[in-house]
Amino acid sequence: MKTLLLWDIDGTLILSGGAGERALVAALRTEFGLSGTLEGVEVAGRTDRWIARRVFAKFSLPATSENFTRYLEGYLRALPAELANPHARPCPGIRELLAALVQRTDIAQGLLTGNLRRGAKLKLHYHDLWSHFPFGAFGDDSETRAELGPHALRRASAHHAVEFAADRVFVIGDTPHDIVCGRAIGARTLAVATGGYSVEQLRAHSPTVVFRDLSDTAAVLAAIDA
Repeated sequence: MKTLLLWDIDGTLILSGGAGERALVAALRTEFGLSGTLEGVEVAGRTDRWIARRVFAKFSLPATSENFTRYLEGYLRALPAELANPHARPCPGIRELLAALVQRTDIAQGLLTGNLRRGAKLKLHYHDLWSHFPFGAFGDDSETRAELGPHALRRASAHHAVEFAADRVFVIGDTPHDIVCGRAIGARTLAVATGGYSVEQLRAHSPTVVFRDLSDTAAVLAAIDA
Protein backbone atom coordinates (compact mmCIF):
# COMPACT_ATOMS: atom_id res chain seq x y z
CA MET A 1 0.00 0.00 0.00
CA LYS A 2 1.66 3.22 -1.12
CA THR A 3 -0.94 5.86 -2.06
CA LEU A 4 -3.31 7.67 0.30
CA LEU A 5 -6.44 9.51 -0.84
CA LEU A 6 -7.97 11.97 1.62
CA TRP A 7 -11.46 13.05 0.60
CA ASP A 8 -13.55 16.11 1.31
CA ILE A 9 -17.30 15.37 1.54
CA ASP A 10 -19.62 18.22 0.55
CA GLY A 11 -19.33 19.17 -3.10
CA THR A 12 -16.74 16.44 -3.65
CA LEU A 13 -18.28 13.10 -2.69
CA ILE A 14 -21.89 14.23 -2.33
CA LEU A 15 -24.30 17.08 -2.94
CA SER A 16 -26.73 17.35 -0.05
CA GLY A 17 -29.20 19.78 -1.61
CA GLY A 18 -28.47 22.44 1.01
CA ALA A 19 -29.19 20.08 3.91
CA GLY A 20 -26.30 21.28 6.04
CA GLU A 21 -27.18 24.96 5.78
CA ARG A 22 -30.85 24.28 6.49
CA ALA A 23 -29.92 22.22 9.55
CA LEU A 24 -27.72 25.08 10.81
CA VAL A 25 -30.61 27.51 10.36
CA ALA A 26 -32.99 25.08 12.09
CA ALA A 27 -30.62 24.76 15.06
CA LEU A 28 -30.42 28.54 15.36
CA ARG A 29 -34.20 28.57 15.70
CA THR A 30 -34.63 25.59 18.03
CA GLU A 31 -31.67 26.33 20.31
CA PHE A 32 -31.69 30.14 20.46
CA GLY A 33 -35.12 31.16 19.19
CA LEU A 34 -33.60 33.13 16.30
CA SER A 35 -34.77 33.29 12.71
CA GLY A 36 -32.55 34.22 9.81
CA THR A 37 -30.28 32.93 7.08
CA LEU A 38 -26.59 32.18 6.73
CA GLU A 39 -26.17 34.92 4.15
CA GLY A 40 -22.69 36.39 4.53
CA VAL A 41 -21.32 33.32 6.33
CA GLU A 42 -18.81 31.35 4.25
CA VAL A 43 -19.63 27.65 4.44
CA ALA A 44 -17.81 25.86 1.60
CA GLY A 45 -14.50 24.39 2.70
CA ARG A 46 -14.82 25.53 6.31
CA THR A 47 -15.13 23.48 9.51
CA ASP A 48 -18.42 23.24 11.37
CA ARG A 49 -16.95 25.01 14.41
CA TRP A 50 -15.54 27.80 12.20
CA ILE A 51 -18.99 28.25 10.67
CA ALA A 52 -20.65 28.23 14.09
CA ARG A 53 -18.31 30.97 15.32
CA ARG A 54 -19.26 33.18 12.34
CA VAL A 55 -22.96 32.46 12.92
CA PHE A 56 -22.55 33.55 16.54
CA ALA A 57 -20.88 36.77 15.40
CA LYS A 58 -23.65 37.48 12.88
CA PHE A 59 -26.40 36.99 15.44
CA SER A 60 -24.52 38.52 18.40
CA LEU A 61 -24.37 35.28 20.37
CA PRO A 62 -21.50 34.65 22.80
CA ALA A 63 -18.99 32.14 21.42
CA THR A 64 -18.93 30.13 24.63
CA SER A 65 -18.18 26.43 24.93
CA GLU A 66 -21.75 25.88 26.06
CA ASN A 67 -23.16 27.65 23.00
CA PHE A 68 -20.91 25.70 20.62
CA THR A 69 -22.12 22.42 22.12
CA ARG A 70 -25.75 23.52 22.14
CA TYR A 71 -25.72 24.79 18.57
CA LEU A 72 -23.81 21.92 17.00
CA GLU A 73 -25.87 19.30 18.83
CA GLY A 74 -29.00 21.02 17.52
CA TYR A 75 -27.51 20.96 14.04
CA LEU A 76 -26.80 17.23 14.25
CA ARG A 77 -30.36 16.54 15.43
CA ALA A 78 -31.79 18.53 12.51
CA LEU A 79 -29.50 17.09 9.84
CA PRO A 80 -31.09 13.65 9.14
CA ALA A 81 -34.47 15.14 8.21
CA GLU A 82 -32.81 17.71 5.95
CA LEU A 83 -30.74 15.07 4.15
CA ALA A 84 -33.95 13.38 3.00
CA ASN A 85 -34.54 15.73 0.06
CA PRO A 86 -34.79 15.03 -3.68
CA HIS A 87 -31.65 17.02 -4.50
CA ALA A 88 -29.29 14.98 -2.30
CA ARG A 89 -27.09 12.67 -4.35
CA PRO A 90 -23.50 11.49 -4.84
CA CYS A 91 -21.46 13.68 -7.17
CA PRO A 92 -21.04 12.46 -10.78
CA GLY A 93 -18.87 9.36 -11.10
CA ILE A 94 -18.31 8.88 -7.38
CA ARG A 95 -19.93 5.46 -7.02
CA GLU A 96 -18.06 4.15 -10.06
CA LEU A 97 -14.74 5.61 -8.94
CA LEU A 98 -15.05 4.22 -5.41
CA ALA A 99 -15.96 0.81 -6.85
CA ALA A 100 -12.75 0.89 -8.89
CA LEU A 101 -10.62 2.12 -5.99
CA VAL A 102 -11.76 -0.63 -3.64
CA GLN A 103 -10.14 -3.12 -6.04
CA ARG A 104 -6.77 -1.41 -5.65
CA THR A 105 -4.76 -2.92 -2.82
CA ASP A 106 -2.09 -0.24 -3.21
CA ILE A 107 -4.49 2.62 -2.37
CA ALA A 108 -5.82 3.64 1.05
CA GLN A 109 -8.72 6.04 1.50
CA GLY A 110 -9.81 8.30 4.32
CA LEU A 111 -11.64 11.56 4.94
CA LEU A 112 -10.32 15.08 5.39
CA THR A 113 -13.38 17.19 6.06
CA GLY A 114 -14.59 20.15 8.04
CA ASN A 115 -17.67 18.18 9.06
CA LEU A 116 -17.95 16.97 12.61
CA ARG A 117 -17.37 13.22 12.59
CA ARG A 118 -21.01 12.53 13.50
CA GLY A 119 -22.21 14.83 10.73
CA ALA A 120 -19.86 13.19 8.21
CA LYS A 121 -21.20 9.78 9.17
CA LEU A 122 -24.82 10.92 8.83
CA LYS A 123 -24.19 12.39 5.38
CA LEU A 124 -22.24 9.46 3.98
CA HIS A 125 -24.43 6.79 5.57
CA TYR A 126 -27.41 8.36 3.84
CA HIS A 127 -25.77 7.57 0.49
CA ASP A 128 -24.25 4.25 1.63
CA LEU A 129 -20.70 5.58 1.25
CA TRP A 130 -19.43 5.64 4.86
CA SER A 131 -17.90 2.16 4.71
CA HIS A 132 -15.31 3.30 2.14
CA PHE A 133 -13.56 5.50 4.71
CA PRO A 134 -12.30 3.73 7.84
CA PHE A 135 -10.46 6.77 9.23
CA GLY A 136 -10.15 10.47 8.72
CA ALA A 137 -9.75 13.94 10.15
CA PHE A 138 -12.84 15.95 11.01
CA GLY A 139 -14.02 19.33 12.22
CA ASP A 140 -13.81 17.96 15.78
CA ASP A 141 -10.00 17.94 15.45
CA SER A 142 -9.50 21.64 14.76
CA GLU A 143 -11.54 24.70 13.94
CA THR A 144 -8.95 25.59 11.27
CA ARG A 145 -9.21 23.53 8.08
CA ALA A 146 -5.49 23.69 7.25
CA GLU A 147 -4.66 22.05 10.61
CA LEU A 148 -6.60 18.85 9.87
CA GLY A 149 -4.05 17.17 7.60
CA PRO A 150 -1.65 15.89 10.29
CA HIS A 151 -4.56 14.22 12.12
CA ALA A 152 -5.53 12.39 8.92
CA LEU A 153 -1.95 11.28 8.26
CA ARG A 154 -1.52 10.01 11.82
CA ARG A 155 -4.73 7.98 11.65
CA ALA A 156 -3.87 6.62 8.21
CA SER A 157 -0.51 5.42 9.47
CA ALA A 158 -2.05 3.88 12.58
CA HIS A 159 -4.78 2.13 10.61
CA HIS A 160 -2.53 0.67 7.92
CA ALA A 161 0.80 0.48 9.80
CA VAL A 162 2.33 2.36 6.84
CA GLU A 163 4.05 5.74 6.64
CA PHE A 164 2.73 7.40 3.46
CA ALA A 165 5.23 9.55 1.57
CA ALA A 166 3.94 13.09 1.09
CA ASP A 167 4.21 12.86 -2.69
CA ARG A 168 1.90 9.82 -2.63
CA VAL A 169 -0.83 11.55 -0.62
CA PHE A 170 -3.69 13.23 -2.48
CA VAL A 171 -6.11 15.66 -0.87
CA ILE A 172 -9.29 15.69 -2.96
CA GLY A 173 -11.73 18.57 -2.68
CA ASP A 174 -13.84 21.19 -4.39
CA THR A 175 -12.65 24.45 -2.79
CA PRO A 176 -9.43 26.46 -2.52
CA HIS A 177 -9.42 25.58 1.20
CA ASP A 178 -8.91 21.91 0.29
CA ILE A 179 -5.92 22.88 -1.86
CA VAL A 180 -4.41 24.92 0.98
CA CYS A 181 -5.06 22.04 3.39
CA GLY A 182 -3.24 19.59 1.13
CA ARG A 183 -0.34 21.93 0.56
CA ALA A 184 0.09 22.33 4.33
CA ILE A 185 1.13 18.67 4.61
CA GLY A 186 3.12 18.58 1.37
CA ALA A 187 0.46 16.47 -0.36
CA ARG A 188 -0.65 16.54 -3.96
CA THR A 189 -4.03 18.12 -4.55
CA LEU A 190 -6.84 16.96 -6.80
CA ALA A 191 -9.47 19.65 -7.24
CA VAL A 192 -12.92 19.00 -8.67
CA ALA A 193 -15.46 21.58 -9.83
CA THR A 194 -18.61 19.83 -8.55
CA GLY A 195 -19.08 22.31 -5.70
CA GLY A 196 -19.29 26.07 -5.84
CA TYR A 197 -16.03 26.76 -7.68
CA SER A 198 -15.37 26.49 -11.41
CA VAL A 199 -12.41 24.73 -13.03
CA GLU A 200 -10.87 28.13 -13.77
CA GLN A 201 -11.30 29.36 -10.20
CA LEU A 202 -9.75 26.19 -8.79
CA ARG A 203 -6.91 26.21 -11.30
CA ALA A 204 -5.96 29.72 -10.13
CA HIS A 205 -4.91 28.13 -6.81
CA SER A 206 -2.49 25.73 -8.56
CA PRO A 207 -3.74 22.28 -7.57
CA THR A 208 -1.76 19.32 -8.87
CA VAL A 209 -4.66 18.43 -11.14
CA VAL A 210 -8.21 19.69 -11.63
CA PHE A 211 -11.28 17.96 -13.06
CA ARG A 212 -14.71 19.27 -14.01
CA ASP A 213 -16.13 16.19 -12.30
CA LEU A 214 -14.92 12.68 -11.48
CA SER A 215 -17.04 10.80 -13.99
CA ASP A 216 -14.05 9.66 -16.08
CA THR A 217 -12.78 6.91 -13.79
CA ALA A 218 -9.83 6.02 -16.02
CA ALA A 219 -8.62 9.63 -16.19
CA VAL A 220 -8.84 10.06 -12.41
CA LEU A 221 -6.93 6.84 -11.80
CA ALA A 222 -4.29 7.92 -14.31
CA ALA A 223 -3.84 11.21 -12.45
CA ILE A 224 -3.48 9.37 -9.15
CA ASP A 225 -0.97 6.94 -10.60
CA ALA A 226 1.12 9.61 -12.34
